[in-house]
Amino acid sequence: MVRSAKTHKSRPWTFYPLAVFFGLFVLFLYGPMFCIYILSFQGPNASLVFPMQGFSLHWFEALFGQARTGDVGGAFARSLPLSLIILGITVLFSVAAGLAFRNRFLGNSVIFYTAIGSLVVPGLVLGVGITLLLQLLGWNAHWYSSALGAHLTWTLPFGLLIMFAVLSRFDPRVEEAARDLGASNLQSLRYVMIPILLPGIIAVALFGFTLSYDEFPRSTFTVGARNTLPLEIWSMTTNITSPALYALGTVTTAISFFIILVSLTAIGLIQARRQSARRQGPRA
Repeated sequence: MVRSAKTHKSRPWTFYPLAVFFGLFVLFLYGPMFCIYILSFQGPNASLVFPMQGFSLHWFEALFGQARTGDVGGAFARSLPLSLIILGITVLFSVAAGLAFRNRFLGNSVIFYTAIGSLVVPGLVLGVGITLLLQLLGWNAHWYSSALGAHLTWTLPFGLLIMFAVLSRFDPRVEEAARDLGASNLQSLRYVMIPILLPGIIAVALFGFTLSYDEFPRSTFTVGARNTLPLEIWSMTTNITSPALYALGTVTTAISFFIILVSLTAIGLIQARRQSARRQGPRA
């Protein structure tokens, strides 16, 4: 108690206004989200504003009714596989590119700036460009082809930058020690480097999934006739005026937070396992 009191007295006066400012910022950031979550649990006679009209799961049950809320099930069945494919490709190319860029080679700067150049291009403009290119080639836009390429222009630069940051902290002496002990390049990569880099790889996978799952501007002109989930939600705002839209927002947010929780749990377990191995020391 004495230590706590001393710590409390040692805080400068600037701590309190900054703490209030931070609290207001968090409220501004998450307040609207919690309003949507709460209003999505209303009864059948609900309105779009407070106060709540009853409590039920009625609007969650109404989500997959084709006549009421549109093709939510179909949109989700397209967005989820697309995000998982983006996840796998982003991880594969980001890890490979990160390992390749550890050594300088001819044209490495040009390739790097070309790879991250799409970050400065507005997503809507890029989507229009892809659509025009498809029309020139005589191809049709689909969520599994043109939208896939459009999303990769957004996820791959982030994945590459994350791997650069992760590999900058990797000690090359660990890899050299594995080779001195007789490990081949593939064995060193599989049994030494990948386990060490795994938290960073999980972060790349998390970025790849969430950026694709929520992507709107790059999907607008590239998904074809069938919407992904963000586009379906946008179309619902023009013709759906019921808490079903709130329920959909709650479900999609829950999925995103679930993926984030799984990723953070995996990283935490990896870190705990490493700390446990360090405490035990080398085995005889």
